[in-house]
Amino acid sequence: MALAFTVPEMEAYLTEVFPQVEGMFGIDRMGEDLLVMRLLVSDDHLRPGGTVSGPSMFALADVAAYVATLARIGRQPLTVTTHCSIDFMRKPEAGRDLLAEARVLKIGRSLSVTDVLLFSDGSEKPVAHASLTYAIPPVPAG
Repeated sequence: MALAFTVPEMEAYLTEVFPQVEGMFGIDRMGEDLLVMRLLVSDDHLRPGGTVSGPSMFALADVAAYVATLARIGRQPLTVTTHCSIDFMRKPEAGRDLLAEARVLKIGRSLSVTDVLLFSDGSEKPVAHASLTYAIPPVPAG
């Protein structure tokens, strides 16, 4: 399936429709089989003890699934999360960005299912695993 956006187009579109996340994330790779997205970790993302907070890890998984879905369906900003399950498996490494590897497992007319693994940058062991389902709004007739 050909993608609906290039990386610069997606970054611009994400800023347009979701300005709250501007500057928080970067897209390292956007291909037909895999999206790699980065959480640019700052002090705002840390919890006591100096590790990345669960809500920040969830945000990375959620935005990665959103971007992976939009890359395939195009400009449908009202695509929304309908389900997320996340397992936190190990503590992220301090002082490193987090990476999300997102794979769209199934995409249909009304739903997209995405699998996301989160890693500390430079580590091969995942820190979390998420499964997300997005509802895709119907395309207006006419």
